[in-house]
Amino acid sequence: MNEPAIQEIEGGIVFTAKVVPGSSGSTRICGLLDGMLKVKVSAAPERGKANQCLLKFLAKELDVKKNAVSIIRGQRSPVKHVQVLGISADALWGKLGLTK
Repeated sequence: MNEPAIQEIEGGIVFTAKVVPGSSGSTRICGLLDGMLKVKVSAAPERGKANQCLLKFLAKELDVKKNAVSIIRGQRSPVKHVQVLGISADALWGKLGLTK
């Protein structure tokens, strides 16, 4: 497994996520894939539902406000660049239960 590329920015972080929409069951972290955080979301990939599901899930898991999480690139792609304000790279690792 490759370590994900997490960029520290002023006030937060940016990382790449591979999103698999329309998964059966609940939204969940599935580990790392080629340096990206792989997330299966239960919402369908229509009218932004999968993106909203991802943002809500990450805000809850990372214990930040929903407006602190945003997709800055890849809104229509399964590969998304996600910005999270108010958290460090180390906190991301810990809160998502990932190991370096």
